[in-house]
Formats: sequence, structure tokens, C-alpha cells
Amino acid sequence: MSAQDAPITPAVEADLAIVKRGCEELLVESEFVRKLARSHATGQPLRIKLGLDPTAPDIHLGHTVVLNKMRQLQDLGHQVIFLIGDFTSTIGDPSGRNTTRPPLTPEQVKTNAQTYCDQANLILDQSKTEVLYNSTWLDQLGSRGLIQLASRYTVARMMERDDFTKRFASNTPISVHEFLYPLLQGYDSVQLKADLELGGTDQKFNLLVGRELQKEYGQEPQCILTMPLLVGLDGVEKMSKSKNNYIGVTESPDSMFGKLMSISDTLMWSYFELLSFRSLAEIQAFKDAIAGGENPRNIKVALAQEIVARFHSQRDAEEALQRFESRFKHGEIPEDMPEVNLTGAPMGIISVLREAGLASSGSEAQRNITQGGVRIDGTRIEDRGLELAAGTYVVQIGKRRFARVTLS
Repeated sequence: MSAQDAPITPAVEADLAIVKRGCEELLVESEFVRKLARSHATGQPLRIKLGLDPTAPDIHLGHTVVLNKMRQLQDLGHQVIFLIGDFTSTIGDPSGRNTTRPPLTPEQVKTNAQTYCDQANLILDQSKTEVLYNSTWLDQLGSRGLIQLASRYTVARMMERDDFTKRFASNTPISVHEFLYPLLQGYDSVQLKADLELGGTDQKFNLLVGRELQKEYGQEPQCILTMPLLVGLDGVEKMSKSKNNYIGVTESPDSMFGKLMSISDTLMWSYFELLSFRSLAEIQAFKDAIAGGENPRNIKVALAQEIVARFHSQRDAEEALQRFESRFKHGEIPEDMPEVNLTGAPMGIISVLREAGLASSGSEAQRNITQGGVRIDGTRIEDRGLELAAGTYVVQIGKRRFARVTLS
């Protein structure tokens, strides 16, 4: 059946709403609706591709935004393909970078890939996930095949990429092999005959290359769904380990729960939209409850418990809540405290204490550290030279002076 012939039913429209939830862009939406309608009419699932290069050994909640979308598509009955870029990661993705990215060794790729798969399985239905490695076909491409592939895309089109344009204009070197990365990622889509490819907003150019290459190879072009980058705990920058504003998927239940409770009431809704598996109707009910006088903290507890239960267990989530509330009840950490925003991260702990108004001078701050009276997120600080990276921290002096400090 042609995609043009399939009827757009209410069931198709309902699935489309789920697919579009929280997404940044769906290109081209009209084409995807037709693909979705054909899938409904024929019972043939769509082939959904997500490619990830295992460039680091661990993932955080920011990485899970696209994985959550994959799970939603999986639950709608489509075939999801978790593609490990073990070949492309040895090149290095230049997306968003102003310098050449150093390639990984095969040993690093193998180790990171195993960790990625293990952690992705915390979200995806492992029994319904096809895990593939792009070295399977890219190793076989050979010099002749690579030249033929390169002939299907122009330098002019490649230079439309924003980061390449900026680097060229500033005389920053661009290595020839970096042009190969989007071509090879696009060729993955040709090999997989993908109907839809997912990625972050920073991957849009690469995803479009895949769409164009499929046309070159006589295939129906894939549609593209990009997801926004999750804002970190500081409420300003994207979630990143380097900015220390992240929540790792392997963190302890208490750490994960506490960090989620530290986000602002406004940021909470973005986390619900991008991380929660609750329906939009449930989330709207939460918003209505707050408008009717419900304490936002109670809604945030529901979010924190859901996330902790996903990566640990429901029992862990309940016990984390009990321990969290116990700390407040015993006066260890007050529920309400001053909110302080500071710029200039990383910042020394002495300056943080002084700028946050917790110490009147540097010498008082040093004295409190020496006497063991300073805690960061409940942990006693003994190093007077400690520097805090960007992020949000509960900073405490003694038993009564607290501030929630956000460094940027």
C-alpha cells in the first residue's frame, strides 16, 4: 500500500500526538503522518533509528531524553534500532565543536559501548530492541565504496553546516575526515532503511544528510525527529558532567532523589515533559492541582519517585523519600532556604560562602571550614581550597545557616 493511500484515522492522530510530545522538530511532519497511517493500515511497524557514539562510559538523564522517545515509539509497536556507532566514534563527531574531535581507540569504544547498552536497557524494552553496530557494514565499505559514497554529496552542501562555516571563516583547521562523519552516519540510514531517525537538536545536519542519501540510493527518505537538550540542575545550561549540573543514571537513589527535588518549580515541568512516562492528561492534572493551591513540592516528589523507581526500584524510591523527609523533620536541612545565584564558576568555597552571605568575611569562612562547620549537600568540607563547578548546591554553616546556591 502506498503511504499516500492510507487513511488518517483518529488512532493515527493519537499516535502522532505521542510522537510529537516534547519534540523540537518533526521533519517532514506530513510525510511522517503518511508513514504512520500506512503502518496502521498494513500492520507493518516503522523502522526507528537512534545512533549513539559511545564517547563516554556513562550516561546521565540528559542522554535519556531521546531514549525515552524511543521507548514511547516501541510501546506504539514500532521496531526500534539502537545503533552503536563503533566505527563512526573512531572518527569523532564534529557537531557543535570548534576543533577537531580526537578519535577513540577500539578498546575505549568497546568498553563504552557495553556500558551504553547496559544503561539504555534500563529504559528500552530489551526484548524488543535491535542492537546493531555500524562497523558491520562500514568496515566492508572499502576505499572504492567510500569514494562512491562521497560522490553523492557536494562540498557546498557540507559547508552549509554551521560549525564548519564558522571554523572556515575563522581559519580554524577542518580535517578532511570530518566531512566523512555525516556521510557515514547518513549511510547508516541507507543500510537500515530507516523510516524515522531520532537525535538531539545538535544532530539535525547529520540527520538531514541521511535523508538525502536515502533519496540518492532510491529509498523513501526517512523523517527526522529532534529532541531538545535537557536543562541541567542549575536551570541555565544543558545537562553536562563538565558543568556538574547532571544526574547520572547510576547514581544512588538518595542522590538522584535529592537532586531532582532541588530543581526549580518552573524547570520541573520540562522534566515532566521530557523524562516522565506519565500521560499529558496526568501532567495537566498536576498543573491544575497547583493552580488550586497544591504545594509544588508534592508534585516534585511524584517526579523524583518515578525517576528513581525507573533506574532502581519502587522500594528504593519509597525509601529515598522517607530518608529525604526524615532529614527535614529532624532539622538537618530546612525545606525553605534563601536562593542565591552566583556567576563565575568554578568558584572557590571561601568566595561562595562570602558571596552567599553565609560568612561575613573570608577569614570567618576559613575558620568555619577548619572547625568542620561547613557542609555541601550534607557532606562536611575540609578543603579550604575546594572549587565548586557550575551547578546547584545546598551550602550550610553550622546548624542554622543555609542557602541553595546556583553557580553559573
